[in-house]
Amino acid sequence: MTTQTTTQTTTQAATRAARKPAGATARKPATMAQALGRALHDEMAADPTVHVLGEDVGTLGGVFRVTDGLAAAFGDERCTDTPLAEAGILGAAVGMAMYGLRPVVEMQFDAFAYPAFEQLVSHVSRMRNRTRGAMPLPITVRVPYGGGIGGVEHHSDSSEAYYMATPGLHVVTPSTVADAYGLLRAAIASDDPVVFLEPKRLYWSKADWSPEAPEPVAPIGRAAVRRTGRSATLISYGPSVPVCLEAAEAAREEGWELEVVDLRSLVPFDDDTVCASVRRTGRAVVVHEATGFGGPGGEMAARITERCFHHLEAPVLRVTGFDIPYPPPMLEKHHLPGVDRILDAVARLQWESDFTAGGSGREGAH
Repeated sequence: MTTQTTTQTTTQAATRAARKPAGATARKPATMAQALGRALHDEMAADPTVHVLGEDVGTLGGVFRVTDGLAAAFGDERCTDTPLAEAGILGAAVGMAMYGLRPVVEMQFDAFAYPAFEQLVSHVSRMRNRTRGAMPLPITVRVPYGGGIGGVEHHSDSSEAYYMATPGLHVVTPSTVADAYGLLRAAIASDDPVVFLEPKRLYWSKADWSPEAPEPVAPIGRAAVRRTGRSATLISYGPSVPVCLEAAEAAREEGWELEVVDLRSLVPFDDDTVCASVRRTGRAVVVHEATGFGGPGGEMAARITERCFHHLEAPVLRVTGFDIPYPPPMLEKHHLPGVDRILDAVARLQWESDFTAGGSGREGAH
């Protein structure tokens, strides 16, 4: 995506978000699911070309109730229940986008989206390039993803690497209530197709928030520093960000000051924010639920090493899910990255730094 396109998309989303919805209320606790639902509502109210479609999104309001009330507010024609056929759902969205609509597709669960992958790779990601820019496909594909809810097989996958490896797609994921609202509005306003990954275990996370006084819309392609520090940088996104913040708090007992970077956007990747942080701290740990081998952390570690090599005091480490199919619910706590595994990686970084420097380490670290 060009800088001009990024600016246009951000401006469009900011303009829409600036329109004050009816029924102003004060800031109060809201869940991520509620913020996502409000973002859909506000986009549908602001733009009649926005249509929501998916399995059970209408009468039921979605498995996680994100689309609750949309069919009542806008009618079945704009919030449409579909058959259980993911390839057909996304294929229909391609046709809708070609004829001027802005479809928002909901895939019920991460692994349920795999039957639609052919449509995503063969058509959604390529149409703009195939037509030399004449036919963009402004499709937003909402995918609940990740573990932490005790789900069985096909209900807890972290499939982001597949989408990241597909040129032509933008891939974003929020970790906060405010970003859930702002990023979803930015995704729907984008003329490029966006895979919008929603962390299932954060659907019920709460924050004081009001859509009538939203934070500035987070531009796609911009990371956020959630906590500053100087000992090492924890780089994460979506469901792992709160875990990193918890680890950073616990690390204070060891004398470590950990910086936490929330990527928010996996594609485009914000090299500037990430590398600026790593150059300050000299150390980096990438944390995510997806598998380590072939996972997003490998690409991130490579990018950091290429751009920050002379600033690194130790190799870039990864704390990830294990290289196995997602385990049964009773075992997922061992599979998911936790505070102890993150702190172990930080301790290894410190040991590597001290060993490389002959025992001196980096000034001000531990």
